[in-house]
Amino acid sequence: MTTRVACLGDSLTRAQISTDYLDLVERRHPPGEVRLTRFGANGDYAYNLLQRLDAVVADPPDVITVLIGINDARASLPGYPVEQAMKRKQLPRRPSDGWFQQCLGTIVERLRAETDATIGLLSLPVLGQQLDGAPAQASQAYSRLIAEVATAHTVAYLPLHERQVEELRRADPPPVPYREPTPAAGLGVFIRHTVLRRSLDTISRRRGLVLTTDHIHQNSRGAALVAEVIDTWLPTGSA
Repeated sequence: MTTRVACLGDSLTRAQISTDYLDLVERRHPPGEVRLTRFGANGDYAYNLLQRLDAVVADPPDVITVLIGINDARASLPGYPVEQAMKRKQLPRRPSDGWFQQCLGTIVERLRAETDATIGLLSLPVLGQQLDGAPAQASQAYSRLIAEVATAHTVAYLPLHERQVEELRRADPPPVPYREPTPAAGLGVFIRHTVLRRSLDTISRRRGLVLTTDHIHQNSRGAALVAEVIDTWLPTGSA
């Protein structure tokens, strides 16, 4: 029996300049045991994902994973171009932690009301790799908000942030300063990866980054942790 899994999220789930964690999850199972469907959109905030749920509930899956909030967390950092992001993503208000939590809670409410799926909310990957830095602290704070939503709505909390913190502490990476990726920088990674055929891991290595290509998007090591956290929890027919 095939377990149908809908993976909801942003660019990490769309996987154009991130290693594809959906593919890694599928590889961990015998052929046909799981079928993953991608619902990822670049640059999405929790508000944007809330607007895209019709496609998910139209053909309800057995399991739903939600990995959203990295852009909401980035918007809390000093110097982030919030006004540009609001215009680009058509946000009706300025991103905030309270609005993020409200949108995520509404996402869960609708998914529970209109599907019978088992739901898991992933905490955020670590922003940057300096654990005492403001970006990493923001991803931790928003992960706590996700945990609160999961508890309030009685759905699973999948501890990706905690797993990545553990991995970074073990790796003891160089203190590469966080730089907020721009659209041009993202395009540069895309060109190097798709046109020049450089692997995302090569791009990471040249920048001294352990889990990401640009402090946000996942290389194979970071994506493997996403897949691990999902698969450890994933309810399947064989399980």
